Amino acid sequence: MQMLAVDFIDLLSSLNRALSSAIVILSFSLLVYILTHNLRSSVARSFSALIGCVCITYAVDVALFETTSLEAALPWLKIQWIGIAFTPAAYLHFSDSLLRTTNSLSSLRRWAVRGGYLISLLLLPLGFWTDLLVHDGIASPGITQFRAGPFYWLFTIYFVATVVWGAYNTTQARRRCLTATSRRRMTYLAISFAAPAFGVFPYLLIASTPSASFVSQVSFFTVLFIGNVGVALMMGVMAYSVAYFGVLAPDRVIKHDLVHFLLRGPLVAIAVILAFMAMPEVPYILGLPRDMVLVTTVVAVIVVGQMAINIARPAIDLVVFRKDREEISWIQELDHRLLTTTDLQQALENILAALCEMLRVRTGFIANVGARSGPRLETQCGSPEAVAVALSAVQVEALVKAAGNGNQRDSIFIELGDFWFVPLRTKARDRILGLLALEVPSPRTDLTEHEREVMATLVGQAELALEDRSLQQDVFTVLRGIIPEIEQVQRLRGTVRYAGSPGLETVALDSPVHAQDFDQMVRSALVHYWGGPQLTDSPLIGLRVVQEALDDHDGNAVRALRAVLGQAIENLRPAGERRMTTAEWLLYNILELKFIQGLRVRNIAQRLAMSESDLYRKQRVAIEQVASALTEMEQNGPTGHVLLDMPKSGPS
Repeated sequence: MQMLAVDFIDLLSSLNRALSSAIVILSFSLLVYILTHNLRSSVARSFSALIGCVCITYAVDVALFETTSLEAALPWLKIQWIGIAFTPAAYLHFSDSLLRTTNSLSSLRRWAVRGGYLISLLLLPLGFWTDLLVHDGIASPGITQFRAGPFYWLFTIYFVATVVWGAYNTTQARRRCLTATSRRRMTYLAISFAAPAFGVFPYLLIASTPSASFVSQVSFFTVLFIGNVGVALMMGVMAYSVAYFGVLAPDRVIKHDLVHFLLRGPLVAIAVILAFMAMPEVPYILGLPRDMVLVTTVVAVIVVGQMAINIARPAIDLVVFRKDREEISWIQELDHRLLTTTDLQQALENILAALCEMLRVRTGFIANVGARSGPRLETQCGSPEAVAVALSAVQVEALVKAAGNGNQRDSIFIELGDFWFVPLRTKARDRILGLLALEVPSPRTDLTEHEREVMATLVGQAELALEDRSLQQDVFTVLRGIIPEIEQVQRLRGTVRYAGSPGLETVALDSPVHAQDFDQMVRSALVHYWGGPQLTDSPLIGLRVVQEALDDHDGNAVRALRAVLGQAIENLRPAGERRMTTAEWLLYNILELKFIQGLRVRNIAQRLAMSESDLYRKQRVAIEQVASALTEMEQNGPTGHVLLDMPKSGPS
């Protein structure tokens, strides 16, 4: 009976170990996904900090399952303390980013976020090298942790207060949502907001350590398992909501990418980990070495997992696109049906090969005839020299006249030189699409009735392929023309309405901030800050904030743009006294010295005590920050008055 109890506790412990491993994989995968898909969003960046703390904490939990002594566990517990200590600050940062997204700005919250990170930095040495917060520890299978110090209750109050404040901020952000979609996503965040806190906070330092009794340990591991399941689910919900912030792609695309990423990445990785853990610790399995069986199992899990996802893809897409499934199915069908240039060449190559084989000739070609250009070779077989000579000598108009009206199919070919030609027409027989040419067979033989029918069928297929390709190109031309309008509609769709935010009529659909090369525009304007064609003809003059500044600068667009750029740089200026070598002043100093004062790179590097190569790297980051500041000014208005008086310094 005692053995059964021990085995049952070991089973629960193994389940929690597997679930902790799954949470590590899930949190790391979500961290990578968020950072690579919408890094420019402040909500995404702050969420990455929060989920990074969860990843560190659970990764150490997994490592602690393998430790056998307290001495071996202590370094891991100190690493885990990093994730625990920074979680409160990350909570405040995340909730403040949510409220800032809804146009609710607060200097108190911003200073609270900075103070939270400062407190977290102070908590690290207190946890590492003193006994004030945590000390010593206990080591037990599945329960390895520090012991609470005399001032641990202060950390508990701080942790709970920040989580509660963050939850309050999230509910406030939800109240400011004006659309059903944004309110629903904020609701998801509000419901799942406490998940990282439940997973990270070391509650056992407050509660008593589970006793050695069977009931106590079973209760502990059961509650731990249920809690971990809840943490994993709620983290997925949080990531799902955060994935939409700062992304202009349609919701269906974001949802599709996230779902398939989770299935093909974390889900398969979790299955591999479970296969590792389920493999018994024996030297041989079925007469084979355990390592061989393990490798085979892992490969099988990966391959079968990917195949299963491919098979289930229609059902998955049916759930993801439940409202637009008919339109999405049609779009996906077009993706499979559309003819690319290679597809057309392969089809024409098969037709040409069949015709050459029927006539028993070696050389032939099919050319496309454009409205304003001569014949353009699509595919050929046989002698390239003979094809080039025939293609350069053929006169399309004369060939069409010789072919008559093209309705007679009895005389298919028109002989010209060493080739038989066939004009390829549209179904309406009103336009020439191309030319089909075959070498005159030697010896000449009359075609049978069956051969003529087959020949006419193959020529018709070539005409059909060329006409379909021509119609498809017309569709592409139309689509290219309406893509700017589609992008404008996507910006309207992606503009989330919050209480106090400007109406949709203020959304600048054609603003340069939406251009893919906006950062390059900003760089060019900064390089010519004091004058030059890149400033005079800069697309940035079209910015709304620049146009609004024209009245303050006598209608001079260059001066208005220079003032707006100067204001964007000033918006990046840290508070307090200026310092040349501190990290927080680095980007502003580079911008001010390089573009406002116009100093040389060597002089700037010397003043900032850094190498020139490092200066160039930091300069790219600084320009990106100016671009972000301009975007914020364009969307929300300048934070303060645009500078009326230009800086007195200039290029040296």
